[in-house]
Amino acid sequence: MQEDEEQNVSTQALNEETAIDWEAKYNELNDKYLRSAADFENTKKRLEKEKQAAIDYASEKFSRDVLSIADALDMALVHADADADKVIEGVKLTRDNLLKVFERHNILPVSHDGGFDPTRHEAVMLQPSDAHDDNAIIAVLQKGYQLKDRVLRPSLVSVCKK
Repeated sequence: MQEDEEQNVSTQALNEETAIDWEAKYNELNDKYLRSAADFENTKKRLEKEKQAAIDYASEKFSRDVLSIADALDMALVHADADADKVIEGVKLTRDNLLKVFERHNILPVSHDGGFDPTRHEAVMLQPSDAHDDNAIIAVLQKGYQLKDRVLRPSLVSVCKK
């Protein structure tokens, strides 16, 4: 009988130790979980902030490149009362500089080869013409531009309709 009591006491002590071990293990794992969850939330907030900054400043490089063009136009206005030929030459150089900046940033004029394309052109006039095929572009009234494959502004065109 005494052996049974000793075994019960021993078993009870072992159960208490095991319970304490399990509780310590639970507390340790719960602490790790809470820290991981907090790290995840902090990382999520940091990435969201970085993403927003990237969106806000995505056009920074382009903006810097365009500043020289604004400066050239300001200079043209300052010297507008000078020789008209020099002002015209300065405006042409400024336009060329702008087109180079556009090209550097993958902003290209919409092509007019291949006839009228409603995804890249906007027909503002229809004109009959024996010299052109049906749906051919007769005149470009305003250039269109595209950024890589996306149309920023369609070309305004006059189209032949027979």
